Amino acid sequence: MSVNPHRGEVAVVLDGRRHVARLTLGALAALEAELGCDSLLGVIERFESGRFSSRDVIAVLVAGLRGGGWQGEAPDLMVVEVEGGPVGAARVAAELIARAFHGAA
Repeated sequence: MSVNPHRGEVAVVLDGRRHVARLTLGALAALEAELGCDSLLGVIERFESGRFSSRDVIAVLVAGLRGGGWQGEAPDLMVVEVEGGPVGAARVAAELIARAFHGAA
């Protein structure tokens, strides 16, 4: 399963299985609501400033995975192995946000 960075796609490996994630408009709206941000700019600022928590990373991953067709929920991510551990998960979340707003990285 290959990803297309020009569509904002990022690969996420969960329990050794590769998934495609991307922040569609619907996924971004869900993410904005989940994080309690008033705007998309608020989401971007939260990550660019480094003021994000592990819960924020999970919210971004869930939104991106669901934008890629995954049917899971946040509790599902809490029991799987994300490739790269917490640092890998944060890297993927940051890449998803960057690609959603800046195109291919």
